[in-house]
Amino acid sequence: MSDDKTLQVLNQFNAAFQKHDPSLLEGLLAEDCVLENSGPAPDGSRHEGLAACREFWSAIAADANANFEPEEVWASGDRGIIRWKLTWGPGPKDHVRGVNLMRLRDGLIVEGMGYVKG
Repeated sequence: MSDDKTLQVLNQFNAAFQKHDPSLLEGLLAEDCVLENSGPAPDGSRHEGLAACREFWSAIAADANANFEPEEVWASGDRGIIRWKLTWGPGPKDHVRGVNLMRLRDGLIVEGMGYVKG
């Protein structure tokens, strides 16, 4: 996969969260998609399969109280990194920063591993 194609997929993925529009995730996730969330500690939760990944990410994308801000998006072949900030309130501590390590196959997300600063 080219870096440009990977960036295109990751930018559409990010747009779903920025625009609070889970429909933008359609056509981006592979049938055998796996995601690992950062919580709960210590190892987070694991979600396997298209339906489970779509359900998890759609719930976050639909949350109008959350503001998702990509800080850096980087791609190398079929791999990508999204460094981000998620804000849920007006206070100085109402946010978390993190990173998603992404892997694509045939233009679809097959793996998303989320980590936060803690």
